[in-house]
Order: sequence, then structure tokens, then C-alpha cells
Amino acid sequence: MGRTSDAKNKILTAARSLIEQRGYSALGVAEICKTADVPKGSFYYFFESKESLALAVIDQHWADERSEWESALNGDAEPMRRLRQLFESMETQQRAGQDGCGSVLGCMFGNLSLEMSNQADAVRRRLQEIFETQVDLVAAVVAEAQQRGEVSVSDARAVARSMVALTEGQVLFAKLHNDPAQLGTLWPNCRALLGVRDQQVPAHA
Repeated sequence: MGRTSDAKNKILTAARSLIEQRGYSALGVAEICKTADVPKGSFYYFFESKESLALAVIDQHWADERSEWESALNGDAEPMRRLRQLFESMETQQRAGQDGCGSVLGCMFGNLSLEMSNQADAVRRRLQEIFETQVDLVAAVVAEAQQRGEVSVSDARAVARSMVALTEGQVLFAKLHNDPAQLGTLWPNCRALLGVRDQQVPAHA
């Protein structure tokens, strides 16, 4: 196979799937190339190291996930409905992963944070940036709900950070127990963090 963009995409696709299922450390370049069905030389043409590939996978995964977050949070619905839509979708996503490979995959960013944050500074910094962006996206909607008097918070960004951290923790439990139902209390717990005043927040459409 020539050194084409198709080969690069195959490597990225294979690496992303393998990292989601097994993590980073256990993978070798040879296995990634075998799964991608490309020669090993193609790997080093596109990526100078396995770490640089990990960064590319993280960027690709976040581009897809960010699109989903923005679609949920930037719509025309009321802010609480948008937040609910985002956080209730977490269980659905983990169920889809379980259906696809037989186990709950968890969050790639959370998994890599646990595995690599003390080993690779570039990866750690990239993951920090992603989580901070997640906090920013949630905080903007929390601030809207705050302005409407629907929540009782004094610092929208601090509460958003707690909501993102809560999500990571409950996703970790879902992975540990191989049970997406562990995420069933995520939205009620987020409501508690928000100090929701209206107890009749409608379900998302």
C-alpha cells in the first residue's frame, strides 16, 4: 500500500478502536499496522511516534465528540432541557459501546488521563485542554439557566466543572461494573449540583 491519506486514515481508525477497547500502553505499532492492514513503514511516514499517533487519535475523537456536545448544548431549547439532553445521552453512548464490543468502554479521555497523565506531558496537556473546553461549553448553558432563575448557583463555571467531573466518575463506575445503568443517576445528581428550583423540568424531545 502506498503512502496515501487512505493509509493514514486506516491507521487512525485502527488505533482509535484499539485504544478505546484496550488502552494505550498495551498496544504496539506492529499490531496497529496489522489491524489497519498497512505496512509498518507507512506508520512512520505519517507519525513520528506512537505518542504522536495518540495525540492524533485524541484530536479526532474530540472533533467528533465536540460536535455532539455542541449539537446538544447550542440548540434553541431551554437551557435545562439542553443540559439534560447532554447528560442523559451518556448512558445511551455507553450502552452502544457495550453492544458493539461486549463491554462498557468508558470515556477515552478519562481512560487516557488515568493511564498516561504521568507519562506523557503532551498528552496530559491536550487532555487538560479538552476537559477545560467541556467545562466551558457546560458553563455557558448553566449561566443561561442562572440568568433565567432556574438554578441556584453562584459560580456557573465552578458548577460546570463539578458536573464534568461527576460525569467522568460515573462513567468510570459504569466501566468498572460493566453496567451502563450506573449512569442512570447522572442527571439527577447534576440537578442537585445545580440547585434546580423548578422540579418540573421537562424531558428533552
